[in-house]
Amino acid sequence: MVTTEATAPVSQWLTNNGFEHEFLGLDQQGVPILKIDRQFLLPFSTALYAYGFNYLMCQCGYDAGAGDSLVSVYHLAKLTDEGIDKSDRLEEVRVKVFLPRTDPRCPSVYWIWKTADWQERETYDMYGIVYEGHPNLKRILMPEDWIGYPMRKDYVTPDFYELQDAY
Repeated sequence: MVTTEATAPVSQWLTNNGFEHEFLGLDQQGVPILKIDRQFLLPFSTALYAYGFNYLMCQCGYDAGAGDSLVSVYHLAKLTDEGIDKSDRLEEVRVKVFLPRTDPRCPSVYWIWKTADWQERETYDMYGIVYEGHPNLKRILMPEDWIGYPMRKDYVTPDFYELQDAY
């Protein structure tokens, strides 16, 4: 993977320590966005945790478009006992893992950040991204016998769904 010139301190630190990634720029609030390959997610996440990103604010997914990649997103922050260090906001970073539609598998970060538990389950339920190593990966919003993943852009809504064992 090609690493572009990094302007964020966390991206520079990761590059200096041999963690390949692509710097996608800063979002509208100045949060750096990093793209990595799925096979590097666990060592990359462990490095970010060691760097101080001890709080997974949000894990979610999105569909980049019908026929395009599914994306697993991790929004991390540094929380300290002293609160916000010498600034008016937390240090944050966003990590994106682009997954092929035909094989949307990704390692679970549950063992690094426990807050990933229900968030990875919701992403699995809505987009079909399989988080390998998750302790309880099953549907959380849709019925267990639901076919398909409702938030995918190529999802076809069924005309009728019969609730069984409703009472």
